[in-house]
Amino acid sequence: MRTTVAIDDPLLEDAKRHAVERGITLGALMEDALRSYFAAVQQTEVRPFQLHTVRGWLVNPNLDLDCTSALLFLDDEEQYAKRKR
Repeated sequence: MRTTVAIDDPLLEDAKRHAVERGITLGALMEDALRSYFAAVQQTEVRPFQLHTVRGWLVNPNLDLDCTSALLFLDDEEQYAKRKR
């Protein structure tokens, strides 16, 4: 695909020189640079997973987390009870 980009003259000259030294085209050099950039960004964006748990009165032992309809029902009851007060 062809596209047009604006690059500072000194940076473009460095890129052209580097491409010639490596024996590749300027387009290939830019593709390599973008792939390297995106690979580095993806690695740094991964955040460690942290599971938050609760104990005591916040936990309802009768709650079946596998039954989503029951969860929706309880949530609706809470919302309706708040409006009714």
